[in-house]
Amino acid sequence: MAPNLTGAISPSDHILGSPDATITLVEYGDFECPNCLAAYPVIQELLELHGKQLRFVFRHFPIVLSHDHAQKAAEAAEAAGAQGKFWEMHDLLFEHQDDLDSASLISYARTLGLDVERFTRELESGAWADRVYHDRAGGEVSGVSWTPTFFVNGVRYPIARDLDGLVRRVEELAQPRTGAR
Repeated sequence: MAPNLTGAISPSDHILGSPDATITLVEYGDFECPNCLAAYPVIQELLELHGKQLRFVFRHFPIVLSHDHAQKAAEAAEAAGAQGKFWEMHDLLFEHQDDLDSASLISYARTLGLDVERFTRELESGAWADRVYHDRAGGEVSGVSWTPTFFVNGVRYPIARDLDGLVRRVEELAQPRTGAR
């Protein structure tokens, strides 16, 4: 049996979609992970198709042993989030996954109209490292060891790379229920 998500969804999470949604999809992801990049358009499509029924939560799980820029990319997303632009940075990081060095991250901050001095200061000082660590630690407690790892309504989806199956699962949950006979 797949482990359950540890740690309730909270206001400190990054959430897209209605708080009243009947389906909650949580992703533990890494901005440098090619499998997370493959999942990115699938998640966007699910949100577009099932927006009122689906809320999406992104939590950081940088795989630092194999992804040199994953930690700083996650911190950059948090620094952008502190200026109200988490999701915009999230999208840019996936759309430019091959360019996640510090100069590129600062360029993305400029593109988003952020206070670049503040962003750079926070990125260089590691101001958001604890926030990223908190997400990762929560993932580890929930049994996460690779990315992406998805939880659908609190239960881990068993096969991370089976995006078609994930879509089917969300669509099953989105179907209107008929009354008992």
